[in-house]
Amino acid sequence: MKKHIRVLLAVLLCSWGLSSLEIATAADSSPKQGLGSDGKTFRTQKIWRDPGAVEKLDFVGGPGGRSRAPRPPFKFVEEDLGGSTPKVKVTDRRGETWVVKWGPEVNSEVFATRIAWASGYFVDATYFVPTGRIAGVRDLKRAKSVLTSDGRFTNARFELRDKEARFLEKNNWTWFNNPFIGTQELNGLKIIMMLTSNWDNKDARDQDRGSNTGILEYRLNDRLELRYLVTDWGGSMGKWGKVFTREKWDCEGFAAQTPDFIKGIKDDRIEWGYKAQHSGDAKDDIRMSDVKWLLRYLGRITDRQITTGLQASGATAAETHCFAQAMRNRIEQMKRVTKTGSIHISSVHRNPTRASITNAEK
Repeated sequence: MKKHIRVLLAVLLCSWGLSSLEIATAADSSPKQGLGSDGKTFRTQKIWRDPGAVEKLDFVGGPGGRSRAPRPPFKFVEEDLGGSTPKVKVTDRRGETWVVKWGPEVNSEVFATRIAWASGYFVDATYFVPTGRIAGVRDLKRAKSVLTSDGRFTNARFELRDKEARFLEKNNWTWFNNPFIGTQELNGLKIIMMLTSNWDNKDARDQDRGSNTGILEYRLNDRLELRYLVTDWGGSMGKWGKVFTREKWDCEGFAAQTPDFIKGIKDDRIEWGYKAQHSGDAKDDIRMSDVKWLLRYLGRITDRQITTGLQASGATAAETHCFAQAMRNRIEQMKRVTKTGSIHISSVHRNPTRASITNAEK
């Protein structure tokens, strides 16, 4: 039945003008390869790459590294009215272009991208900047609420626009329609979305509301590499759910839902508590083997990395303590379920109580 529904949705996507999407059902986990549109350039398609020594990765600098962090002075380029939060484009001292965002997604996006990156997934380089000034601000609309008349700001997320990458505006993908269907790599990305409680898993079906999936094209010597990625992690680190129950960057909510992260096992498939924009596409058909594969990378992230990543994301001491415990709890649930088939975890990894959060603030 699910297969018939997906075929129908693929037909609808074409009728909506999204025929450029690739429809693939191959279960082969190797990068998809072939010739580009010119018939000459070799092209590969990837959704994951080996992150290397995960436990040695720097969660302060994240995917861009400390050397690529935004450097003032910042100069205003234009306001970005896409999405629902205040954003502007700026350049920094080195001529790099950044999209600067404010609001409840700032901290969640910086941290969640580090978890995805350390697990092998492509993300934009993001940084939390606590204070700064943008010169030359003008004609502001939504951004008036977050920038003073002379361009001063607090608590911003800077996202790099990589000069080496071309964002394919007319190409996109959905969770059920892409070259990686059935692979551990795609299912691993779905697990990361659930691990971080990222309920905002909109895709090419949601172009009228703003898709959170995309494709970046990189030219590498004599070939093109198309990187499939989640482009917006702002809906993370809060409560999953539907319109009136979901939250962003809410540790009490994140911790409260943690016992329901994994609900059980049925016929070698994991049952998840997660609810999102497209819940079924996110959590159906995740195999025990997919979780085991992902833990080869995700499972090597250390407590210190989680803590420093949260601090680099602008988390308070209380938030750092709370989120770190809940995140470790969820990872331990996955380890336990793959080793023993049980979802029970030890009391060492219970959710933080309100008292423990209060103590962390002292």
